[in-house]
Amino acid sequence: MRIQLALFLTAVQFLTRVPVPSLKAFQPDWIRQSARYFPLVGVMVGLVSAGVFIAASQVWTGVLPALLATGAGILMTGAFHEDGLADTADGLGGGQTPERRLEIMKDSRLGTYGVLALGLALSLKVAAMSQIAPAVIWPALLAAHAGGRGLSVLAMRLSPYAGDRASTKVKPVADGVGPVEVVIAVIFATLALIPALLLAPVGTAVAVLVGCLCAGLVALQAVRLIGGWVGDTLGACEQAFEIGFLVAFAAMVVA
Repeated sequence: MRIQLALFLTAVQFLTRVPVPSLKAFQPDWIRQSARYFPLVGVMVGLVSAGVFIAASQVWTGVLPALLATGAGILMTGAFHEDGLADTADGLGGGQTPERRLEIMKDSRLGTYGVLALGLALSLKVAAMSQIAPAVIWPALLAAHAGGRGLSVLAMRLSPYAGDRASTKVKPVADGVGPVEVVIAVIFATLALIPALLLAPVGTAVAVLVGCLCAGLVALQAVRLIGGWVGDTLGACEQAFEIGFLVAFAAMVVA
């Protein structure tokens, strides 16, 4: 039980800016094993964002609650996945060879493709959330954030690592995740869907399908253009699922 708590705290530390207790006897492989709890971290982010949205809705209407909720999620994660999306757009869109694409992704500077992708992604999320009633926003955000992180774990399992294993900072992560991590992550992501499924089973099922298709397209492009996944493309997959899910949920579910 103690090791599972350590793995969960590792996931929180890896994916967010939330302070956690010092992890004694930390092992680099904990990051790979902690992937089983990535969707659970998504639940945390989704609940915080939903709380901000609901609170703001008591004061304002329109797009402002959605903007504040999105900002709360970004502050909580340090724009971890958004940064991956922007770097992926720059690399896949700007490079002509797999090596050059990976080199662009490592560059801390943001290019035109990254700016456009990030702006469009945030605009779509805010616009979709502003169409969802406060009464049903929390199950939507719970499912979107947990599902997105679950899909990133699945992408690690289903495709090879495309980066340079010799230079990666955390070598065990480059080996991908095992079946145990995938199964547990999928269980947590599925459990996070239950409130939305109870509220609107058909609409939620459609939203999950759209989210999976969006994330899958990103993952397939990464395989085609760089040979697999790197950390940035996992962030892009997570964001793609969030956007696809929220856009479809807003269209299908009426409170």
